[in-house]
Amino acid sequence: MTAAAAPLLQLEGIKKVFYTEEVETHALSDIHMEIYPGEYVSIAGPSGCGKSTLLAILGLLDSPTAGRYSLNGHAVEKLTPVERARIRNAQIGFIFQAFNLIGDLSVYENVELPLSYAGVPAKERRERVAAALEQVGMLHRTKHYPSQLSGGQQQRIAVARAVVGQPAILLVDEPTGNLDSANGEAVMEILSNLHRNGSTICMVTHDPRYAECADRGLRLFDGRVVEEHATLGAA
Repeated sequence: MTAAAAPLLQLEGIKKVFYTEEVETHALSDIHMEIYPGEYVSIAGPSGCGKSTLLAILGLLDSPTAGRYSLNGHAVEKLTPVERARIRNAQIGFIFQAFNLIGDLSVYENVELPLSYAGVPAKERRERVAAALEQVGMLHRTKHYPSQLSGGQQQRIAVARAVVGQPAILLVDEPTGNLDSANGEAVMEILSNLHRNGSTICMVTHDPRYAECADRGLRLFDGRVVEEHATLGAA
């Protein structure tokens, strides 16, 4: 990142209100946030503070009630569901706590799936899937199925699937939440390697140790950003 770089992602005055018949819940209130190309940003805070809601908006899985969201210089807060899906597939990679692999697809097929949706030619798909699996140390597991893998191995496959499309940004939701400490450390090291190789990462985590792996940390409380600071990863 240079001083002259434009934000890859910019939120201005983002609000999210959930309405029921009797109650309106303010999940996010006046969020201002920028992430620059090549940055690694962590978002932390207690349960119910709005982290998951914010990540859903960043990933175009939900729309804000008010405010502006620009991705790569284009306003995306009011796009149609079809337009959001197209941009998600082209520009955003997701890594979820629950892995979200498809059980009846092989490792290779799970990683290949985003490229198939994008219409990438078969030869290029093979090359990119192999490269992504090599990055996470799972190239030898291409013919296995998720049920034949450990939790740590499944998360590695999920990382490969997220990066295979060469997205503008990786959105990471509690990547170690379902893993033991050893596998959690291994996945965090993979994310750090991706960052060192130029990936832009925004990660939600409840673990303060892992939040410090980022360049910059944000803390949410009651739907607001209450703290922003440089982390140990920036040193």
